[in-house]
Amino acid sequence: MSTKVAIIGSGNIGTDLMIKVLRLSESLEIAALAGIDPDSDGLARARRLKVATTHEGVEGLVKLDEFADVEFVFDATSAGAHRHHEEVLRPLGRTLVDLTPAAVGPYVVPPVNGDAHLDAPNVNMVTCGGQATIPIVAAVGAVTPVHYGEIVASIASRSAGPGTRANIDEFTETTSSAIEKVGGAARGKAIIVLNPAEPPLIMRDTVHCLVSDCDETAVTASVEEMVGRVQAYVPGYRLKQKVQFDRVTADDPLRSLAPDASDPLKVSVFLEVEGAAHYLPAYAGNLDIMTSAALRTAERMAAHRGLEAAK
Repeated sequence: MSTKVAIIGSGNIGTDLMIKVLRLSESLEIAALAGIDPDSDGLARARRLKVATTHEGVEGLVKLDEFADVEFVFDATSAGAHRHHEEVLRPLGRTLVDLTPAAVGPYVVPPVNGDAHLDAPNVNMVTCGGQATIPIVAAVGAVTPVHYGEIVASIASRSAGPGTRANIDEFTETTSSAIEKVGGAARGKAIIVLNPAEPPLIMRDTVHCLVSDCDETAVTASVEEMVGRVQAYVPGYRLKQKVQFDRVTADDPLRSLAPDASDPLKVSVFLEVEGAAHYLPAYAGNLDIMTSAALRTAERMAAHRGLEAAK
């Protein structure tokens, strides 16, 4: 039996997620899409697809007849709005999968800690930059401790909607925190770049890790294996070139970022993320990886809870 889900947010992310549930999921069934703009393309598309809709936000969602069967609610709005949605939905026993940087619940990055919070009432999908880069930090950390991890996420300006632009500070703070808490780095830093190039360029991500001297072959193999795991649910995720290793000399200012590193190395990984273009254009890989990760997470949680209920 399918698990019923609803989505709050009828913008680009929410609409793309709705289409992914409809096209790709064998275990989830979309019951409703809620927004606040009655004229949004997302709500119009949902109505054409025979999905229940409301333009009255979370308050309208809970009034829908279809809401009675909903078990999971995806939040594709903003960090500030999510806190209100959580206040409304948690007492009603719904599980929230949060695609905003609110970070009310624990961070989840599917190939790193996808099974760690299957019973949590609210899980946070970090950010697009976090979903793209934290698996790489974790892959390096699986071989050798990461003293410092820094990521730069470059996304097409056109793919950054009002929610993304309003949450730039939360993006950097949430991603930096997750680099440490999920990726395993002792210290983390995140930078986002809105690239105004026309035609728009697809998402590019750079990951730098400062580590002690280590087995470079093992690090490369770990990174490549992790890329394959992400590709299982984001086919457009790929390495741009071979993993790079650079010795950090004694007079290099980078030494100050990893004072405890022995004979330190800088490991650099260059990625790109091309979207599946289910609803968004292919250059919006930043949004595609978020909706794909959220879908994968909800499917895992639903499967786990189904097994627990059957015991």
